[in-house]
Amino acid sequence: MHFVWMFLITVGILQMSVFFTTIYLHRSQTHRGLDLHPAVALFMHAELVLFTGIVPREWVAVHRKHHHHSDEEGDPHSPRVFGLWHVLLGNYFYYRKEAANQTTVRKYTPDYRPDLIDKSRIGSFGILGGIAIFMLMFGWAWGLAAFAFHVVAYILLNSMINSLCHMIGYRNFDNLATNIRMVAFLTGGEGLHNNHHEYPSSALFALRGREFDPAWPVICVLESLGLARVKPEPVAKAA
Repeated sequence: MHFVWMFLITVGILQMSVFFTTIYLHRSQTHRGLDLHPAVALFMHAELVLFTGIVPREWVAVHRKHHHHSDEEGDPHSPRVFGLWHVLLGNYFYYRKEAANQTTVRKYTPDYRPDLIDKSRIGSFGILGGIAIFMLMFGWAWGLAAFAFHVVAYILLNSMINSLCHMIGYRNFDNLATNIRMVAFLTGGEGLHNNHHEYPSSALFALRGREFDPAWPVICVLESLGLARVKPEPVAKAA
């Protein structure tokens, strides 16, 4: 396969992981801003298991704790607590430490309902399937390289949200998170973090005319097809 096609396919899978993280893990599972059709939710869960190894209940618990203790002692990955560069470069390790804390998982996810993938307990073993898919598409060497690129890029994008978007950028509202439009463009809207922290249960992150939430059109299409239901949220747009 030509290198250009390998690159485009890898970036395509990366973007799927990014969009499924913000739509399924963040807006739906964590904050209940929208309900997804069970088949759609299961598909997004499966993609994330294969290509990121994320366990949804753990992700939900860590993120809810982040909101509970945002930028104060107890926040699992606050750059104001641990330092900007520590979180930018080490966010994965802060996340894994908190995700392994079963007290945190139980406390912050009493409402979590396991799906078929959770019940199958394939969990962290699923990522081996993702590696196999890359190797089958590109051969073992290029497949491993492409998978490594996907993982590193995915981790870095998440790190940018948890670090830069709590220290650098502009604010529409009086909370310590910030908005960075370029980060939002790269992360399915997650870079509009100040807006999100003001209205965490809103499925829409863009609140000003020149802000763009890339995941929102996808959500609207899913809703128009009867595959999602956005919950009404009384969001007052920033001036």
